[in-house]
Amino acid sequence: MTKMTQKSDLQDLTLLGRRAKPIKKLETFPNRHRHRNYTVTLHTEEFTCVCPATGQPDFAKLTIQYIPEEKILESKSLKLYLWSFRNQGVFHEHVTNIILDDLVKVLKPRWCKVTADFGVRGGISITVEAEYKKKDG
Repeated sequence: MTKMTQKSDLQDLTLLGRRAKPIKKLETFPNRHRHRNYTVTLHTEEFTCVCPATGQPDFAKLTIQYIPEEKILESKSLKLYLWSFRNQGVFHEHVTNIILDDLVKVLKPRWCKVTADFGVRGGISITVEAEYKKKDG
């Protein structure tokens, strides 16, 4: 059995190759290398949301790391998903955990970690790390 990308891997992807707009939909494709642990790292310096109290923009560098089980995250769907937070009022701690929860729900990974390094506001920067590890058994 080949471990290469197969045409069937694309059948459930509805966002790749289409016009971009923000959407809270994460898409996946099959992991063809389930026999080993390997880490996928995704990074963006363009994450934005807004303060729920003031409406002022918050900017963050996000790093998402995971060890896949059955599924791999399609990166364009992640881009559109993250874009959907742009005008949402949400605390840093909450949005980081929401992103982790949504990733775990769709990927069911062996391990996943989201690190959100928010820019300085009011003289203070905030970094939030949220982590998930699959229970053994």
